[in-house]
Amino acid sequence: MDYDFIIIGGGIAGISCAARLAKAGKVLLLEAEDALAYHASGRSAALYEPRYGLAPVVALSMASAAYFHSVPDLLSPRGMMIVAKADEKSAFEADAASMELVPMSVEEARLVVPILNPETVAHVAMADHAWDIDTDLLLQGFARQARRDHAEIVTKAPVTAIARDASGWRVTTPQGAFSARILINASGAWADEIAKMAGVAPLGMTPLRRSMARIPAPGGHDISRWPMIFGGGETWYCKPDAGALIVSPAEEHLTTPHDAFADDMVLAEGLARYEEMVTEPVTRMLANWAGLRTFAPDRVPVIGFDCHVPDFFWLAGQGGYGFQSAPAASQLAADLLTGQPSSIAAEVVAALSPARFG
Repeated sequence: MDYDFIIIGGGIAGISCAARLAKAGKVLLLEAEDALAYHASGRSAALYEPRYGLAPVVALSMASAAYFHSVPDLLSPRGMMIVAKADEKSAFEADAASMELVPMSVEEARLVVPILNPETVAHVAMADHAWDIDTDLLLQGFARQARRDHAEIVTKAPVTAIARDASGWRVTTPQGAFSARILINASGAWADEIAKMAGVAPLGMTPLRRSMARIPAPGGHDISRWPMIFGGGETWYCKPDAGALIVSPAEEHLTTPHDAFADDMVLAEGLARYEEMVTEPVTRMLANWAGLRTFAPDRVPVIGFDCHVPDFFWLAGQGGYGFQSAPAASQLAADLLTGQPSSIAAEVVAALSPARFG
């Protein structure tokens, strides 16, 4: 065997896993594109809000806190706010409770975000336990760690064939063929495609498109200290970014694995929902893009060995939580791959395991 582990996929899941595994064996990471983190990882809203998501996701995100707060400049204060119309009270209260946000008056909220429209905003809650993630710093930090510990990273290497025999796996790419004892599927939206190529039953991974628009700072305001703002029921969100504002319709449109691009009509509808809650109209768009958020059927990540092919390991289905859960998710993956005990609670490990699908 050339390697102990081959990781397919160079997003945050694959890169962080390579970093964690490199001391335990010979690791090869294969990325189809010219550079790492090209698809979903390169198009993230990049927020660390550990209370955001279903319980297993929250457990991973909470367990990632020590890592995030230990790396200088990895996090910067952002905060989170939810604003809702009068008829969105139920969804607002559920979201505010689950993320431990503190209700405030519209007048108080306008001192923080002066463009909120007092005629349409009826409910507001906010907290400061949310941070921007310097995603490039996180990605490059894991990549440097992986390379320092002798993991190999090969780009421009889309997988064209996978074969398995008694000794292990053989993976064919335009950069050559490589063999390993264990195959790790960290291929994001392509996770089911890679599984089928390997002769492993797919789990029903669903790629969902989400679009983004970058607009100028509304009304010329200094928005650098504004929180990330979600509409009631997450029907849109906005977030300051490098002097501009990114606005998303927060759509989840079922699609196929591909290099995603924004849908103009969906963007227009999302911008209209945003505009309804603010006093400053959107006069122009600076840029737009889209990414794919890929979920398992229960919307919980899949981390663990396949039930029927024990040397095939799933590290997929992170949805929109890949960055904020990566430090703990990658450590859990490495622990499972090397047979080490994990600090993650057993019930969480079970909830993440592919075994839940039978």
